[in-house]
Amino acid sequence: MDKKYKRNQRIGALMKIFAEKPNYVFSYNYFSEFFNAAKSTISEDIHIVKEIVSELDCGRIETISGASGGAIFIPILGKKEKEETLNELCDLFSQKNRIIAGGFIYMTDLFNNPNVVTNIAKLISTEFSDVKIDYIVTVETKGIPVAILTAQKLNVPVAVIRRNNKVTEGATVSINYVSGSSNNIQTMSLSRRSLKENSRVLLVDDFMKGGGTAKGMWDMMREFNADVVGTAVVVETLEPKKKLVDNYLSLMILTNMSEKDGIIEIKPNYKLLR
Repeated sequence: MDKKYKRNQRIGALMKIFAEKPNYVFSYNYFSEFFNAAKSTISEDIHIVKEIVSELDCGRIETISGASGGAIFIPILGKKEKEETLNELCDLFSQKNRIIAGGFIYMTDLFNNPNVVTNIAKLISTEFSDVKIDYIVTVETKGIPVAILTAQKLNVPVAVIRRNNKVTEGATVSINYVSGSSNNIQTMSLSRRSLKENSRVLLVDDFMKGGGTAKGMWDMMREFNADVVGTAVVVETLEPKKKLVDNYLSLMILTNMSEKDGIIEIKPNYKLLR
């Protein structure tokens, strides 16, 4: 005889299953077989988990009725957690020792830190939790970790735009674009196999100054007849105020930097907290 689980055991397991695979529809049949329990019992369990998630303000669970019904967990940060996460990120990105020669900010260690990138992904996925997305699209290299973890939370694949062609990519689409910060003409390419035409895509990038890279990504998406449903940027500069793209969302804003004085001021984008 198959093992029977107590309700508290099933509740704990359900929380773990939902958290590890967000935005994925689990059928009642799956849970019924997994726990060796009746669908009516599973339905009651999911209702309890739904209430817990709501009380903790960490997302929502939506149920699908019918013979092939199921449940899906959509992780969303509450306002308090969102504010705390943004402030923590701003403190990390504003550390004085991050200024390097040439007036640049060293961020590679942060974008290679799973905990930091997970928090960034939580913020982005929260903002686009109600948007139908088929792909996350980013450009190499620092944006890749953010794109992958955001895609994991939204349960969609990632397409990476390269700055150079690679023979392993097969047939590619290449375009030239103008860097918004240096006004230099650069090239980006994307494999034909990376993205299906007419897809709904969310563009993700690590940093925006003039918006040239973001505009190049928009132009690339037109080559695939893709519908860009949003652009998410981790950090944008306050200046220049006029970017080459208009429709984008940044998490943080670099308001001031002085290489001489070792000052970096990065503040939350307070639009996210409304």
